[in-house]
This record gives sequence, C-alpha cells and structure tokens, in this order.
Amino acid sequence: MRQALLDAAEGILERDGIQGLTLRAAARDAGVSHAAPKNHFGDLSGLLSDLAAVGFERFRAELLSRVRPDDPPPARIAAIGHGYVAFARAHPGLFLLMFRGERLDASRPALRAALEGAFAVLSGAVDAGADTAAAAAGPGGGDAGLARLADIAAAWSLVHGFAMLLLDGRLKPLLARLPDGDETTLLDAVLNRRR
Repeated sequence: MRQALLDAAEGILERDGIQGLTLRAAARDAGVSHAAPKNHFGDLSGLLSDLAAVGFERFRAELLSRVRPDDPPPARIAAIGHGYVAFARAHPGLFLLMFRGERLDASRPALRAALEGAFAVLSGAVDAGADTAAAAAGPGGGDAGLARLADIAAAWSLVHGFAMLLLDGRLKPLLARLPDGDETTLLDAVLNRRR
C-alpha cells in the first residue's frame, strides 16, 4: 500500500503539480482509504519527503547511467551533467519537488540518505577532476577545501541552472538559433566550456 500511495502521489505531482498533491488525493488515486496515507507517512510533509527520497534514488541512478568505468574525469562530469538534465526533463514535477526543500522534512533518514547518495555522485566526479588537475599542476598553496567546495558548487550550479532554464522554457530562444534545435547540443557546448 505504501508503494501504491507513492506511485499515486508521483502521478498527481506530474499531472497536477505540487498544488494538486494532498493526502486525500493520493489516497483516492491509489484506491485506498483516506486514513491510509497518515498511517504510512504521518502527514503531507512525510509523503512528500518519502517521494523526494525515491526521486533522489532514481536521480542518482540516472546520474550514473551514462558514465563508463574508463571515462576520464571531464567525460565523467559531462555524462553526469547529461544525466542530471535528462532526469529533470523526464520528471519535472518530481525534480522540482526534490529541490524545493521548504515542503520536505530533511530529518527523515530515507530522504537524507538518498540526497547524500546523489550528492556523492556529483562531488565524487568533481573531486576526481580536481585530483587530476592538481596532479598536473604540481604542489601549490591555497585553501584546497574552499577550492573543492567552489568546484562542486560551480558544476552543480551549471547543470542545475541549465535544467531549470530548460524546464522554465527560458532556453527556447537560444535553442531556436541552433540548426537542430536540440538541447543536448547546447548542453554539450556548455559542459565543454567548463573543461
């Protein structure tokens, strides 16, 4: 029943948006009693948080789906970036829920673990790229911790910003100028500029 409620909630989220997702609506779409969601999730925040946890688990799998074991760090980061945007494109309602923390209970263990797992994919790829760059540059000074965080923030901002602009339709004027009008072509160019 818990999975049926999560499936129903995701369907409502994608169809009607966050404003249409209530405990009662999830129960109705799952074909269960109106009390069932409270028994499994406590309240709407619990349902949304568990749904976001499921989303982050799928998101992590999508981030890794294009990565090959022998990819050098720049190719790995690009593959993860494509997975990031592909997930946002395929699941816009879920993607927006996952990154709108005001409706989620971050203290829920499932959400925290799933979020950390997804973040580890991105930060691990950035760290591998930084290790390669540091080895090429040789020993140097500076605050390595701050540089690492800045690299992670830059990579994350780049793909998240691209995904949000795409979902909001803000990239349409730029895509219209491309011969094929394909967002993948533009994303490739953006990711290659980062290297």
